Amino acid sequence: MPVHDVNVAVIYYSSTGTVAELARLIADTAEHAGADVRLRRTAELAPQAVIDAYPAWAANAAATADIMEAVPEDMLWADAVIFGSPTRFGNVTAQLKQFLDTLGGLWRHGQLADKVYSGFTASATAHGGQESTLLALYQTIHHFGGILVTPGYTDPAKYTDGNPYGTSHTGGPDAPVDDDARTAARIQAARVVKFTKAIKSGLAQAG
Repeated sequence: MPVHDVNVAVIYYSSTGTVAELARLIADTAEHAGADVRLRRTAELAPQAVIDAYPAWAANAAATADIMEAVPEDMLWADAVIFGSPTRFGNVTAQLKQFLDTLGGLWRHGQLADKVYSGFTASATAHGGQESTLLALYQTIHHFGGILVTPGYTDPAKYTDGNPYGTSHTGGPDAPVDDDARTAARIQAARVVKFTKAIKSGLAQAG
């Protein structure tokens, strides 16, 4: 097992479980690549009655109840943050956005700058806003003064899944995360850890 010399927070929202599965895979890969990892979910905003009306949503809520909710301190702890969100009309979910909106104090004091950031997503349909969701997320990172590390086309497998902006999957509860998305998640997580180590080391040497 590599020496764990960087901290990576995987912070996500998932309703029916697709993004939650990707988050776990990204967290596991980052840990094996040599990072201390915090897997965190954002707080649910939907009424319980609405969740209970959708069996897959209710099942995922129960299955992930033991995962701690993200708090601003997780951002301070992390050298890198990988955000996950399903698409909502080509944008991130309200649940992830609400968490981002709590970070104003940290942003104002420059405490979110110079960290590595990346993102992943899923949608129920092809071309369902995956790329625009990640691009919308990355607008926030620019305001943070963060360092974006995306997968790009840096591995032959990326020409199969075709998304240089981050890991994405098309499908829902009835379409489990496929091998292409799993491979993309591993590539992205390992790349984030690699460059977080390099950047953290370089900044330390620069003083």
